[in-house]
Amino acid sequence: MAERIDKAEFARRLAIHMNTDEATAARWVDGFIETAYDTFKGGEGITLQGLGGFYLEHKRDTWAFKFNPAQRLRALFGGSSTYQGKL
Repeated sequence: MAERIDKAEFARRLAIHMNTDEATAARWVDGFIETAYDTFKGGEGITLQGLGGFYLEHKRDTWAFKFNPAQRLRALFGGSSTYQGKL
């Protein structure tokens, strides 16, 4: 399995990328997580251009959480892609 980073490390990297402090970035991460949860709870999916689509699929008595990666991610990992930009 690929290595993973935790939420705190992700927030640290986001803070660097956004040129802000880690506490602010951590609030953004928490806000994103809670907003995404509320969206899924309401039965809606989320499409984030450049990342992909996250959605729920109802199958009989169960629900499946699905992810459809954006073309840029597909290209990064060698999947079929029409993406031509910088990776």
